[in-house]
Parts: sequence; structure tokens; C-alpha cells
Amino acid sequence: MGTFVYSSSCLSWKNLCRRMNPSHHVVPRGVPEKGCSRIKAAACSKEDARMSRDYEISAGPLSRRSAIISGASLISSVLLFPGEGSAVIKQGLLAGRVPGLSEPDEEGWRTYRRPDDKSGGHGVGWSPMIPYTFSVPDKWEEVPVSIADLGGTEIDLRFANPKEGRVIVIVAPVKRFSDEIGEEATIEQIGPPDKVISAFGPEVIGENVEGKVLRSEVAEHEGRTYYQFELEPPHVMITATAAGNRLYLFNVTGNGLQWKRYYKDLRKIAESFRVV
Repeated sequence: MGTFVYSSSCLSWKNLCRRMNPSHHVVPRGVPEKGCSRIKAAACSKEDARMSRDYEISAGPLSRRSAIISGASLISSVLLFPGEGSAVIKQGLLAGRVPGLSEPDEEGWRTYRRPDDKSGGHGVGWSPMIPYTFSVPDKWEEVPVSIADLGGTEIDLRFANPKEGRVIVIVAPVKRFSDEIGEEATIEQIGPPDKVISAFGPEVIGENVEGKVLRSEVAEHEGRTYYQFELEPPHVMITATAAGNRLYLFNVTGNGLQWKRYYKDLRKIAESFRVV
């Protein structure tokens, strides 16, 4: 914003000087500009600079004050009467916003949609990824993912709020689990809920899931099947589905205190996951 004000003031000052200084050098009509030699052009430039300095000295504070007022008026007109200029300012203010994350709704929740052009280290020869969406309360932010993380290149996204919990999205090629599954996989082809959680739960929690599954449900949204699990300990909710040639594992987790205080919100996050 500071740069914008400075630039506007400079433009206003230059235009104001030209309007108020009728003796500013202008090439007269009928006199070809090409006829001036380089020496004459340099002399003209020096004369212009001298006249501009003389004008600024003679105009004094009044002229500078006018320029400042002019720049301030321009800013005020942009703020009070939104138009093309206000769009530029707004774009600058939102430039640091997390890509794919919407503005808060009436309840203060935001929807994240994986950007179509987002890159990911998912192996050589992968086809473009089918995007996914989920919702989180305000103040949840994306956390950088490193290939050094546990889970390696199959971790596509991390989201977190230090006070409330964490989200991890794992995207894995279905060919890693079965050569019989084609390019349009479904979660049913990979297996029933108990087989899926036994096979992939350890990838999420780092240990065997036997005896830890508290809840297992099957949901369908727009023709796609989702398996939903709740495990304890550790506290984690897993939503699993398949699309294209990939398996999606959406994981919501938190410590004991977070689970106790924010369980309702964490479950809402887990159930909001969709592949679109």
C-alpha cells in the first residue's frame, strides 16, 4: 500500500508541474524533432531540468502541498468509489492468501480446493490429479510439505491449527496395491472397509490398527463411495476413497486435549472431504 501511495503522488506531482508551468519545453508544430542534434537535445534536457528546479523553488510549499493533496485525493477516490483501481488494491491485499482457500462463510469456515496447477511429487508418469475439497474453521493454514516427511512423496498436503489439530492428505497410486485395478478405480475395488483400514491405517498412525477402530461407516456423495473411520489411540479420523488411478486418505488428528475440546469441529472436517 505504501508503494502505491508513493507512485500516485509522484505521478500527480509530475502532471501538476506540467500543467502549472506553461514554459515547459514542448516541440513546436512544424519543427521536426529529428532536426535537433544530440548536442541541442542535451541542451534542451538541461534547460528543462533547470526550469523545473526554478519552478519548484518559486512554487515552494504550496506546490508540494497540492501534489500531496492530489495524491491523497486519488487514493480517497479509489477507496470511496470502487472501480478498476480498487481491484488492484484488493488484489494486492489478497496476494498472500493461501492458494485454493476460500473466504470464511457465515459460520467462519473456509473451503479448500486443491488448485488444478498445483505440483506434487507423486512419481514419474502420473496423470493430472483429480482435485479434492474439504472445509476447516478460520485460522487453519497450510503447512509446507517436505519429501523428507514420513510418508514421503505421497503426502500431498498438510493443514493445521496449533490449538485445534492437524490434517494430512495422502495420495497413493492404486497400482501399488493391485495390478488388477484400472485407471478409473473405486474404493470398492480396493476392498471392503475392514481390509482398507487394516492395509492403510498403519501408514497413517505408524502402527497396527487392530483393536483401535472405534467407528467405521460407509457414505456416498454424488456417486462416489467414502469409507470413514475413527481410531483411538492415537486420536485420528480417516476418510478414504479412490478416483482415477489414486487412493485418497484424508486424515484428521489431534492430541488428547484437542480431541476433547474440538471433537465436533474435527469430525466435521473429516466428513467434509470430497474428491471432485
